[in-house]
Parts: sequence; structure tokens; C-alpha cells
Amino acid sequence: MEIPTSDDESLPINGPKQVATVNDTEDLVDDEYHDEHLDGRIRRKVDLRLCTIAGVLCSLNLLDSGIISSAAVTSMPQDLQLTGNRFSVAIFIFTVASVCAQLPATIIMRLVGPPTFFSCTTVLFGLITLCTAFIHSWREMIALRVLLGISMSGIYPGLTYLVSAWFARSEQQLRFAFLQSGEVIILATGSFVNFGLNQLHGEHSLAGWRWMYIVQGSITMFLGILTFFWIPHFPENAAKTVKFLTEEEIEHVLAKIDRDRQDAGKPEPFTAKAILVPFLDPKLYAFAVLFFLLNLVSTALSYFLPIILQSGMGFSSNKAILLSAPPYYYAVIPVLLSSFIGDKFRIRGPVILFNAVCLICGFCMLGFPRQVTVRYIGTFLATGAYVSNWAALSTYQANNITGQWKRATFAAAISACNGLGGIAGSYIVRAPEAPRYMTAIWVSISSHLLMISLVLVCTAFFLRANRRARKGKGPIEGVIDFRYTY
Repeated sequence: MEIPTSDDESLPINGPKQVATVNDTEDLVDDEYHDEHLDGRIRRKVDLRLCTIAGVLCSLNLLDSGIISSAAVTSMPQDLQLTGNRFSVAIFIFTVASVCAQLPATIIMRLVGPPTFFSCTTVLFGLITLCTAFIHSWREMIALRVLLGISMSGIYPGLTYLVSAWFARSEQQLRFAFLQSGEVIILATGSFVNFGLNQLHGEHSLAGWRWMYIVQGSITMFLGILTFFWIPHFPENAAKTVKFLTEEEIEHVLAKIDRDRQDAGKPEPFTAKAILVPFLDPKLYAFAVLFFLLNLVSTALSYFLPIILQSGMGFSSNKAILLSAPPYYYAVIPVLLSSFIGDKFRIRGPVILFNAVCLICGFCMLGFPRQVTVRYIGTFLATGAYVSNWAALSTYQANNITGQWKRATFAAAISACNGLGGIAGSYIVRAPEAPRYMTAIWVSISSHLLMISLVLVCTAFFLRANRRARKGKGPIEGVIDFRYTY
């Protein structure tokens, strides 16, 4: 056998291995740089197209509460004969209609596509809001609020589903925080708008609260038309979205989602089984209870804050409308900060627990001291905590499931139970208990103590399941290498 020497160019000693290693390393670095650069560019595009309009559309969940809570301290109760518990019934019936329609609406959204669905529902929501300005009795208000609840039933679960479909699990909480930030900023700004519109009382023989519904209903209809051209399709259909992603970028998104949880691309054919089987998963009920407990408190605050400020703290009607805005502007800070930490360190449970403790402290400040300043500061702490937990809980459930129809079912079912919390929340602020509202205080504190306990139980379950999966005792969610995020 002839042993080649270093002068033999056909086979230099160790030469091919050295050259290949260098080239492979350079290619690997180039590929990593390309993927990182591409990933960043895609995130910016999706944030601009999806998270912006989703934040605006999410605000519709609070637009109604913002208008009706501001109108409640004007002449509306007298104009519509909202005596006794009729105001709470108006909130209750809206939530019941929304809860009943959420699962069908979310399924329809997946089948017809986001642009058509969100555009039509938003225009319809705006039209019904506009029509509310011209009613003259509480019975007419109840009828319109049933239609209002149906029209917006699919907005929040649909957006939760759509955002979770576009982002890897480690990116989701900050994106949900963007949605919540847009939502609360618009709600807070709406308080100032409502204050200004209330000054139009008597113009063209219309009460101030009617101007609130006219102007904001008209704006909503315009946003519905804009939505059709702005909001993107699901990732597998992203090529249908005008001036959005290139083919390379779409393939990159689908590959990233598949690596993360293996549920990118078109869903399996729609069947009743695909929707019903997820109801056998105990996680659905745990997440549903968490959202119920959260919305129990958020409804009490978002619908009744001006009333609490007026009847509970002694502010005038106009001041109550204005002072209900700052707590929501403040909420943007904790929701973005806590969500950034949650995504960076891939932690969900500890963030939820921290926010729950902050909410308990806020309600203690709101309920027990006598100083108005301390009580008002308590509304900041409580509002910031529950808004932050919207993003945290949305990510908590989206991170720990896989499958397109399962994701749709979870989003709708959880949003429905969230609505049930709204029904309960509409009754815990009781007018005879002014100025302290102790039922609302104790229910809110107790609900979040229960939330803390349930998150600890879920964390123990997720931790045990991950350990079993690492030992090869069966995959989680039927996906190899999938791990729960807690």
C-alpha cells in the first residue's frame, strides 16, 4: 500500500478534514446569522401587522365597558329607567350572549379566515353600538346588548388563537402584553373622550351619553373596514395577505412553529370529535377556572370604577370619568415588564402568582383604609395586576397545548368561562354597600387566593409530567420532546 505524502495534491494528509471543518463552521455561522436576522425581520413584520390591529380589536372587549361605565354616572340611568338591578342585568345579559356564541364564532373564524371574520364582526359591533344611542327604554337596551354580545363573542378567543398560531411559545407573552397594552390605552383614552363627549349634552337635543355611543360606534365601524386590509391570515395562508411576508419568510415561520410544538400548517379536517375531545383534558378546566377568577375582578373594576369613584370616594360625575383613566395608563408598565421577564426566562406560574399578590394588596388598599388617596392608589395596583395577568394567563394556556382545533376549542371554552366570571363580577359591586363595597373587596381577595392555590397545583402537575417525559414514560400532548411551560 502506498502511503501518500504531503506533496500529493490528490490526497493531502488531514487536508480534507481541516478544510471541511473550516467551511462547515463558516457556513454554520452564516446560517445562524441569516436565521437570526430573518427571524427578527419576520417578528417586526408580524408585530406591525398583527399585534397592532389585534390590540385595537381587543379594546372592543373593554370599549363597551368603558362607554357604559362612563354613561352610568350621567343621565343614562334616568333616561332608560335603569333602576334597581337593571344596570347589572344589562351587563349580565351581554355576557350570557357572548358566552353562548364564543365556541361557534371561533370555529367560524378558523374556517372563513381572520380578515373576513374580524372585519364583519367589528363593523357589526360598531353598528349596534351606534344604534344604542337612539334607544329610549331599558328593554331596548337589553335587546341590543344581546346582539352586541353575539357580535363580539369571537373577537377575544379568535385573536388569542391567531396570535398563538404565529409565535413560538417563548415569544407569546410579550405579544399578548402588546394586545393588552393597546386595549387598556384605548380604554383609558376613551375615558377622556367620554368626558369630552359628555360636554355635548343637549347638542341637537341629544344627551351626552348618546354622543358617546354615536362617536365611538362610528369609529368602530371604520376600524372594521380597515381590519379587512390589515390583519394577516393564519401562517399557512399568509401568502394571501397583501404586502406581508415573502415565501422564504412564510416557510421560516412554519418551520419554527413545527420545531416548537409541531402544529404548524393547515389543521386536520374539521369534525365534531376534533372539537369535543379537548373537553376531556383536565387542563381546560383548570385554565377556565383561572380565567373565571380573573374576570370576576376585572369586570367589577372595568364596569364599576367610575361608580366607585363617584359613590365610594365622593368625586363628581365628570371627575369620576376622568380619574378612571390613569390606572389603565399605569397598567401598561407592569404588563410589558412582567411579560418581558416571563418570555426571557420562560416562566409563567411565578409571574401569575406575583400579579395575584399585587392585586390582593391593591384591593386591601381600596377596601380597608379611609383615606381617599390610599384607596385611589389601590385601584392602580389592582388594575395593573389584573391586566398583567390577562397576558400571563393567555400565555399559560397557549404554551401548554398543541393542535389547531384543540387550540381553537381551548381559546373559546376558556373565553366563555372568562365571560361567566364577568356575569358574577357584574353583581359583586353592590350599590347599597357604598362607599366601602366590602362584598367586592372580599370576593376579589378570595378569588385570587384561590388562583394562587390553583397555579401551584398546575405547576406541580406540569413539573411531574416533564420529569416523566424526560425518563421516556410517554410524550406530552402526543408530541416528542414537548415540555410544559410553568
